[in-house]
Amino acid sequence: MLKIYACLAGDWVCLTDDPDCTIGENKKSPSVWWEENASIYSPGKRPSDLLDSFYGLDYVHISYKGNDWRINPIYLQIVNG
Repeated sequence: MLKIYACLAGDWVCLTDDPDCTIGENKKSPSVWWEENASIYSPGKRPSDLLDSFYGLDYVHISYKGNDWRINPIYLQIVNG
């Protein structure tokens, strides 16, 4: 069974256990997001005004338990077993 975990404000939570959770710009369920190539914001070339900006970092949008999060993908873990 596929499980997707995210570290949100220091707590690891299982995103796939929340039926209302969505990930990505297209707001897919965690399982569908993973199956459809797990897209993240990660431009190959950043505009010069974003080179030294927090806004230019790689990220994933997550909606979890009524809150919207923007996290770096390193705070995601995928467990398939």
